Amino acid sequence: MSRKRQEIILENITVENIAAEGKALAHVDGAVLFLPSAVPGDVVDVRVTRKRKNYMEGTVIRIVKPSEHRLSPFCSHFGICGGCKWQTLPYSMQLEAKQQQVYDQLVRIGHLEIPAISPIIASSRTEYYRNKLEFTFSERRWIEVGENPDKIAPEDRCGLGFHVGRFFDKVLDIHTCYLQKEPSNSIRLFIKEYAVKHHLTFFNIREHRGLLRNMIVRTTEAGNVMLIVCFYYDDRQARESLLDAVAEKFPEISSLYYVINSKANDSISDQECILYKGDDCITEEMEGLKFRIGPKSFYQTNTLQAYELYKVARDFADLHGSETVYDLYTGTGTIAQFVSGKAGKVIGIEYVPEAIEDAKLNAEANGISNCEFFAGDMKDVLNSDFIGQHGHPDVVILDPPRAGIHPDVAKVILEARPDRIVYVSCNPASQARDLAVLCENYEVTAVQPVDMFPHTHHVENVVALRIRQ
Repeated sequence: MSRKRQEIILENITVENIAAEGKALAHVDGAVLFLPSAVPGDVVDVRVTRKRKNYMEGTVIRIVKPSEHRLSPFCSHFGICGGCKWQTLPYSMQLEAKQQQVYDQLVRIGHLEIPAISPIIASSRTEYYRNKLEFTFSERRWIEVGENPDKIAPEDRCGLGFHVGRFFDKVLDIHTCYLQKEPSNSIRLFIKEYAVKHHLTFFNIREHRGLLRNMIVRTTEAGNVMLIVCFYYDDRQARESLLDAVAEKFPEISSLYYVINSKANDSISDQECILYKGDDCITEEMEGLKFRIGPKSFYQTNTLQAYELYKVARDFADLHGSETVYDLYTGTGTIAQFVSGKAGKVIGIEYVPEAIEDAKLNAEANGISNCEFFAGDMKDVLNSDFIGQHGHPDVVILDPPRAGIHPDVAKVILEARPDRIVYVSCNPASQARDLAVLCENYEVTAVQPVDMFPHTHHVENVVALRIRQ
C-alpha cells in the first residue's frame, strides 16, 4: 500500500535572485528553492514539487506582495505559452541575469581562467525581433482557464499556435504574438479561419492524423516573406485551394512552399520543400552582402543582433588579410563571408547540404572568390587529410548547435593548432565544457555575451582564444 506524500506549502517566501535556466531563487532554512515565473523582490506562497537534501523546487501559488520590479506582461498568452517567460522582468534585469549566467557557467561551474567579461550587448528590439516562427496545428487545442470544455463548439476546439511548456501534445491557440512583425500574425489567423471554414482537418499529435500539420513564416528586414505550409498527407485539391487563397490574400508573400511530411516528427530538414509560387528564396542583407535564405536555411533568428554578433566574431578573429580561416558549422556561410574581406581564404563546413548550396550561391552573388564550402558531418569531414588538402587554419571560428562540438572535432582542432579560435555559442554550459578541453593549449583572451532572445533566459556568448606560447 503506497503512502501519499504530504503536500508542502511554504508561505511568505522572498524571492532573492535569478538562477540558471531562468528560474528564480530563494532560501528556506538553509536550502535553495528554485521557482519559475517569479521576480526578485516578490513575496510568494509556494507549493513544493520536489524536495532534495540541499534544494527544493516549487511553483508559486500566490503572490503575497509583488516586487517593485515586477512588470505587467504585454502578451495575453503569458504564463501558458512556453515562450517569453521573462516578460514580468525589466529588460535591464534580464541582461544582468544573462551576464551572470555566462560568468557562472564559465567561472563558477566551469572553473575556467578568463579575463573580465565584457558587458552584454543588448538587443535593439525587445518585441518583433524574430525573423522566423513555426506554428503547429492541433485538432484539440489547450483549453484555457474559464472555458467550459462541454460548451466549446467543434469548430472552436482546434488551434494554431505554440506548444504549451512541457507538454508536447498541447498547443495553445495564438491570437497575437509579439515575436515577429506583420504579416506573420495575419497570415496565421487567416489560415486558421480558412481551414475551419472549409473543414480542413487539423493534426492530432498523439494519433497522427489530420491534414494540416505545421507552418513556418520567415521574414526579412526588407519586407520579404516566405511561408512554408506542412501537410501530413497530400490532398491536392485542399492543398491548392488553401495555398491559392493565402497567395491571393497576401501578395507580399514572395516565396510560398509546401511540404508533405508523413513521418513521426515535425522537422523538415529531411523533407522535400516544394516551391508552389514565387521565388525560391528570400534575401537578407548585411554590410552590402546579400544572403539567400531557403526553407531549410539556418540564419540567426534575430537579424539585427546577428549583425552585432558577427561584428564581435570578426573583431575577435583579429584578421590581417592573409589568414586561412575555418568557419565550422557555417550554416549558409554568413560568418564566413562576413569575415572574408579581411582573410586570405575561408573554408566553411556545414551538415545541411541545402545550406551549403545557399552558401555557394551567396558567395557567387556577392562576388566573393576566397570562400569554399563543404557539406557533411563535422566529425567526419574535419580531419587531418582535409586540412592537408585545404590548408592549415590560422583561425578557427566555431558556431555549433546547443550540444557543442564533438570530442573528435576538438581533437582535430587541438592537433591543427590554429593561432586563434573564436567560439560562438548559444549555450554557455556546453561552451564551458568545450573550452575546458581547448584550454589545454589555449588561453581565453576575451568574452562577449550578446542578447539574441529578449524575454527568455537564452544568451549567445562569444569567446576568443589564443594559443599558449
